[in-house]
Amino acid sequence: MYAWIWRKLPFGLPGKLIGSTLLAGLALMLLWFVVFPWAEPLLPFDDVQVTEGDFTDGDPGGGPVDGGGGDPGSGDPDGGDLDDFELPYDTETNNPVPPDVTDD
Repeated sequence: MYAWIWRKLPFGLPGKLIGSTLLAGLALMLLWFVVFPWAEPLLPFDDVQVTEGDFTDGDPGGGPVDGGGGDPGSGDPDGGDLDDFELPYDTETNNPVPPDVTDD
């Protein structure tokens, strides 16, 4: 098939190179704008279902999510409460203030 297309393209070697590049580009555009959008709902890539219970009930193997030590519900392997730790950033927004950096 490719040999037949190569033989049918006009204008010698330069025309065949340009023509084959255009045909390949058209094939990619057809895939990108027509075939892939049509097939996307049929593919399971976005079929993710995570519930809050998945993080507190343990993994499917039966073990706790927090690594096995401490209080099973706290998520802290040492048994302490995770709320006792002070985080160096704001957890309410996704735009933390960067630290002051001076040029030396």
